[in-house]
Amino acid sequence: MVKTASTRTLPLKRSLTLAVAATLGLGAPAYGQDSSADLAKKLSNPIASLISVPFQLNYDHGYGPLDGDKATLNIQPVIPFSLNADWNLISRTILPVTYQNDIAGSSGSQFGLGDVVQSFFLSPAKPTDGGLVWGAGPVFLIPTATDDLLGGEKWGAGPTIVALKQDGPWTYGVLANHIWSFAGNDDRNDISSTYMQPFLSYTTPTAWTFALNTESTYDWKAHDWSVPINLTVSKLVKVNEQPISLTAGLRYWAAAPDDGPEGLGVRLGLTFLFPK
Repeated sequence: MVKTASTRTLPLKRSLTLAVAATLGLGAPAYGQDSSADLAKKLSNPIASLISVPFQLNYDHGYGPLDGDKATLNIQPVIPFSLNADWNLISRTILPVTYQNDIAGSSGSQFGLGDVVQSFFLSPAKPTDGGLVWGAGPVFLIPTATDDLLGGEKWGAGPTIVALKQDGPWTYGVLANHIWSFAGNDDRNDISSTYMQPFLSYTTPTAWTFALNTESTYDWKAHDWSVPINLTVSKLVKVNEQPISLTAGLRYWAAAPDDGPEGLGVRLGLTFLFPK
C-alpha cells in the first residue's frame, strides 16, 4: 500500500503537487491553489500518496509528401510510492495508442500501440531549502508497437531528471531524458535521442492553469530537431467527488524533420486523480 507522509504546510502541498504534474508531461495541470479544503488535505504529499491516470490526445498533420496525419492517445499512469520518510519513488508510464495515415508517403493507415516509455524518478520527500523539487532515475524504451510504422523495434535506456520551482501562482521547471538503443531489430536505425521539456504555468485561485511548454527532441543519428510548442488551458473539476483535470490547447511545430509534421496541431487531456 502507498504510505501517506506527514502533513505539510499548504505552500509545500502546492509545490509537490506540481512536481507530479511535471512528470506527466502536461506542463502543470491545475488542482487549484484553494480549490477545496478537503482536496487540500488529501494533497498533503502528492508525490507519496497521489495516483493519477492522464489521457493525452495529440493531433498533428503535414507528414511527408502526401500531408499525412496522426492522432495519438498517450495513456500515462503515474504511481508514486513512499520508500521512507525522506524519499519517494515515482513510476511514470507512457503508452501511445495511434491512428495514422500516409505519414511515410503512400503508406496507408495504421492503428495500434506504439513503443512504451517507462520512467522511474527517485525524489526527496521534501523540497530543498531553496524550494527546488527534483527527481532523477532511469528511463526505458520498450518495443511494444503493433506495426513497424508505429515504433522503432528497438530496446533503449538512459537517464531522466525533472526539476521545478514555484513562486506564488507561477511554476517553472524542466523535464529531460536521453535514450540510447542497445538491442532490437538490426535492420532498424539505432536510437540516440535527447528529450527536453521546459515548462511555465500560471494557476489562478479558481483552479484554472495556463501553461506553455515545448517537448523538444534531438535525434543525434539524423541530426534533426522536433520542437512542438504547446499552449494549454486546464481546469480542475469534481464529478461525484472524483477530481478530474481537463486540458485543451494548441501546438505549433517550430521545427521538425523534412518528413515530419507541420503547422498547428491540437492537444486535449483528461486526468483522473486519486488522492489517498
